[in-house]
Amino acid sequence: MAVYVYAVTTRDHPCRVEGMTGVGSDGAAVRVLSTGALRAVVSDIEEEIRPKRRDVAAHQAVQERLMEDGTPLPLRFGYTAPDDDAVLRALEEKEDFYGAALERVADCAEYHVKASRAQDIMLREILEDLPEARRLNDEIRQGSEDPRLPVELGRMVAEEVEQRRANAAERLIGSLAPLGREYVVHPVGGDDDFLALSLLVRRDDEGALNALDERTGNLGDGVEVRLTGPLPPYSFMS
Repeated sequence: MAVYVYAVTTRDHPCRVEGMTGVGSDGAAVRVLSTGALRAVVSDIEEEIRPKRRDVAAHQAVQERLMEDGTPLPLRFGYTAPDDDAVLRALEEKEDFYGAALERVADCAEYHVKASRAQDIMLREILEDLPEARRLNDEIRQGSEDPRLPVELGRMVAEEVEQRRANAAERLIGSLAPLGREYVVHPVGGDDDFLALSLLVRRDDEGALNALDERTGNLGDGVEVRLTGPLPPYSFMS
């Protein structure tokens, strides 16, 4: 029978998953497969898994339980193997890889930072700071029919927005990166976002965690920062 794989842990992780049910319509019991050095947390699965709310929640619940006793190597939602033997073979064949990855994230958690700044605020500032942009905007508002003006203003504003976002992201990365063991910069999503950053932070480093809260607090100037964590270290698996 196919198995769904949630995470890989060290052999000494307690993997307290008794009583937990996993993904899938049947919600099979979550269980553990072990080799001499590693463990895999799995459950039986009979159908193709899709990211339904119930299944995503079940996947995340297992990760959170494992995080209570140490940092696992979490697998992305949807990873399956043909059977138990295939999982055990993978653990044995990739023992060095998994061991190094687990050492990399040991005693840490991921903290995710998203930062944004509203475009209308940036536009007002650009018009205040750049005389040429202000001139073009005034001519357009006064009814100029020159088709080149909106194109030129749009180009100027777009370039300035991109540069200001890059500068803001660089400053925030410079402030936050020293707090973690490692960091990863992700592509931004929303229209107003200028930074998506994952930090790998030791869970017992109260100084770093306090500083993280402080440095992602009120940054002023319309900057909004969303801090999420502690999370399983998905961004630091490779």
